[in-house]
Amino acid sequence: MSRKIVVTSALPYANGAIHIGHLVEYLQTDIWVRFQKLNGNECHYFCADDTHGTPIMIRARSEGITPEQLIERVHDEHVRDFEGFGIEFDNYYSTHSDENRVFSEMLYNRAVEAGAITRRDIEQAYCEKCDMWLPDRYIRGTCPRCKAEDQYGDSCDECGGTHQPTELIEPKCANCGAEPVRKKSAHYFFKLAEFKEPLTELIKGGYVQQSVMNKLDEWFKTGLRDWDISRDGPYFGFKIPGEDNKFFYVWLDAPIGYMASCKNYCDKHGLDFDKMWNSGEYELYHFIGKDITYFHALFWPALLMAGKMRTPDKLFIHGFLTVNGQKMSKSKGTFIKAETYLNHLDPEYLRYYYATKLTGGVEDMDLNFDDFIARVNSELVGKMANLASRSGPMLTKKLDGRLGELDGEGRELIDKLIAAKQEIVGSYDSLNYAAAVRRIAALADEANRFVENKQPWVTIKTDPEQTRTNLTAILNAVRILTTYLKPVLPSYAAKIEDFLDVEDLKLADVENVLENKTINKFKRLVERIEKEKVEAMVEESKEEFAQEETTEEEPQLDEPIEAECTIEDVMKVDLRVAKVEEASHVEGANKLLQLKLDIGGVKKNVFAGIAKAYEPEQLVGRKVICVANLKPRKMRFGVSEGMILAAGPGGKDVFMLGIDDGAEPGQRVH
Repeated sequence: MSRKIVVTSALPYANGAIHIGHLVEYLQTDIWVRFQKLNGNECHYFCADDTHGTPIMIRARSEGITPEQLIERVHDEHVRDFEGFGIEFDNYYSTHSDENRVFSEMLYNRAVEAGAITRRDIEQAYCEKCDMWLPDRYIRGTCPRCKAEDQYGDSCDECGGTHQPTELIEPKCANCGAEPVRKKSAHYFFKLAEFKEPLTELIKGGYVQQSVMNKLDEWFKTGLRDWDISRDGPYFGFKIPGEDNKFFYVWLDAPIGYMASCKNYCDKHGLDFDKMWNSGEYELYHFIGKDITYFHALFWPALLMAGKMRTPDKLFIHGFLTVNGQKMSKSKGTFIKAETYLNHLDPEYLRYYYATKLTGGVEDMDLNFDDFIARVNSELVGKMANLASRSGPMLTKKLDGRLGELDGEGRELIDKLIAAKQEIVGSYDSLNYAAAVRRIAALADEANRFVENKQPWVTIKTDPEQTRTNLTAILNAVRILTTYLKPVLPSYAAKIEDFLDVEDLKLADVENVLENKTINKFKRLVERIEKEKVEAMVEESKEEFAQEETTEEEPQLDEPIEAECTIEDVMKVDLRVAKVEEASHVEGANKLLQLKLDIGGVKKNVFAGIAKAYEPEQLVGRKVICVANLKPRKMRFGVSEGMILAAGPGGKDVFMLGIDDGAEPGQRVH
């Protein structure tokens, strides 16, 4: 009997690019979903961009665009990268949607009715220098529990505990480094402790992997604390019903995005959302990283309980990605964006390699470049693809491309491959892809030994029909192995389907045999990985990081001059008087100020590395000299459209070049 399943992955934040660390989760989920569909089950995969919060608001402001424009652009980038890696969502949506707002308000109102919401005054961190309430991730300090340094204001990466920003030891504003002050504000809290018993029962019922239960037990023993679900404005998000300047905390409406994406899909396809999501007719699973276990194992199901909605059947929790045995590093070029990877390598290399590593546990996974190259070249290219490339061209070129029938030895090989089906199905279903791929690779070895024993390149000259019989067995082995690998390698499988002239490969058809039919001309399936391409990818990642860094650094004036320019080059520079209309600090950059300049009616946005020498209020109304024809440059914080002239050794000792106060904006300077 087929199953009905709904699956989600954690929502990527709309404040940055997808990278190879993120892809562990989305590829793990995509492989599982594809396996379920391959196995004849109905399986829907929903996800969305997580779009709310102060970081989104700050970044949009720094780029001179609205938050809505920012999240729309990032959404397109995320979709592009996911499609590049063959990740196939039934619906990829956004938390900034009507459906998400309606569900957020509904769950909140139901929680209020259930007595699960309380309001009280709290002290919050406020940065007087930045003139803003500091969200959790904009405060860094020492963890109050394990004393690990440089931790975020809401959770500790070392011990996994959660805390309030005001509990941090020696807190600092992540924007400017100043120590925040404490101010009182009324906030709304979800009374998590009241759900201890139903949460305990849920977890005992298999809601998480066994290895995660020990950590949850620790949190239960230390006591479940009320959860602050509100934030003061300015804030990009949904307003709390009945409030003018208080908003739902992003972590409240983010997981609700799973439901919103499903609802949007159901509405577009004429399906019943309540039946799919809330009736229990469909199994419901969340794939998440171990860093967000607390929210998904405690807060999320408790909110659903308060809102009289079903809780998920299980969380599938995975570990982090390391590269060459170490944490991903921008300076080493191992913090690799999905887009950068796709510029250099076939995405199915990474799909295959991750599958060889994923076991369904929460242990971290390592991407070792030497192993990556060796395993893909030896297994995917040398075993799987080579099996087809050794047999297919011979049949099409010398035997009219027509398969014959299996003989006894060929039948024995195929039966051995078919017999492994249930073992492979069980490995996929339990998320132990490593075991599935290991078994498939071993079966490929069996098929390659059959080729070596039969030596069709020899027998084609002496016994063409026996060769046809042997090639029929080999190509049926290719079909079965490809069916087993299809969840991992969908593009590779599509090429085999075209080559063998068969419709969509399914696990239900594994037992069927291709005989007495004509196949199509063979086309190359996959190329070997060249080490030089991996090195080029790493170098490009280093360059991207270096470009990001230079947007925050002052010029190093003691470095040697590397190039000369001519007098003609100098004459191209168009210096103009500019009036500073606005000036502000740049969130996340300690050395930059953002200036809005008027150059004789022409408005320009300029980032200047003078924040240590000047406060913004000192500059508003002043006239400066601007390089008006400088080519715009896209920086991490937005586009800079010019340069103001200043001199000095750096830091506080930087001085803007003066200009006659009677000069008019736009006037040329010689």
